[in-house]
Amino acid sequence: MSLNKNELVDDLVAKLKRRQLVGSSAVSQATLKLLVVVISKNNWSTANQLLTLVKSVGQKLIQANPTELAVGNIIRRVLHVIREEYREAENDKTNTEFHHHAAPLTTSSSMYNLLGESGAAQEEQVQFSHSLRSNIIQEIRDIKIELENIHENIKNQAPLHIHSNEIIMTIGRSKTVEEFLKMAASKRKFQVLVAETAPSYHGQEMALELSKAGIETTVIPDSAVFAVMSRVNKVILGTHAVLANGGLVAISGSHMMAAAAKHHSIPVVVCTGLYKLSPLYPYDEDSFNVTMNPDSVLGFEEGDLIEKVTVTNPYYDYVSPDFVNLFITNQGGHPPSYLYRLIVENYDPDDQTFDL
Repeated sequence: MSLNKNELVDDLVAKLKRRQLVGSSAVSQATLKLLVVVISKNNWSTANQLLTLVKSVGQKLIQANPTELAVGNIIRRVLHVIREEYREAENDKTNTEFHHHAAPLTTSSSMYNLLGESGAAQEEQVQFSHSLRSNIIQEIRDIKIELENIHENIKNQAPLHIHSNEIIMTIGRSKTVEEFLKMAASKRKFQVLVAETAPSYHGQEMALELSKAGIETTVIPDSAVFAVMSRVNKVILGTHAVLANGGLVAISGSHMMAAAAKHHSIPVVVCTGLYKLSPLYPYDEDSFNVTMNPDSVLGFEEGDLIEKVTVTNPYYDYVSPDFVNLFITNQGGHPPSYLYRLIVENYDPDDQTFDL
């Protein structure tokens, strides 16, 4: 039995709350898929109605798991698409009326009416809502195609950034970085040092995958990062999210690695899709973090000790933009100072918060 649109929203909310769906790529694709259903199956005739509808869904999804910033990014991208499509439709309508020598539109019948501020405008919107609906859904599908090609577009830039006989350092397991290094290995011979990322040990999984691809890979304990950094030519990091100031929400241990790299004047390169770029600022860095079960750090069998200490096991680090030299995105390489342009191109300032 197929679920209706409200059940689909509740289903995704439940998965986000229970952390059954995690990771920027997975939640982004699930969010886009849901929005296509919501926009195509609901009745709306004005931009205001559609914006309110998408925002209400966005609020539920974000509240379900605020640390999955990609959900908010995708919602904002779609809101931006809706606004752009309506502006274009309004311009086309105005030009058509002008060429047919119709009575000129007054100021009050432009964008304010377009957003549903008057009954007359709402009637006008009904006439071209069908084409708008298909245009908006097509734009969302274009975003979906962009997401599917993220790794391809990023990894194709690898030969420009990795050179023969270099020593590269990374941490944890990032699919984007993994694909990037594998592509570089098809053109160059180099070594990779992977910090193991205790207590999750995702770095060991990364090292295994790289070694299977024929890349000379060495796993190092997190405590050895600073000691061997002087031998490294470049640090390449993946990230969970990129904030508006260019700071990263990245796997725990990334801050230590980036700080060690800055001390030794080693460039830090971040591989990330633009869907991870958030217009939010890190006013409270801890709000973006997730605390994992501390059992892997201090087991429950240490009963006497557990009663005397408080153990936190944060999953993410905040990495200051001062530690990052270059972002390699699906739209090319950019310094941290350029991110504000990308935010302006992809998000509308009215959508920073989802106020209905």
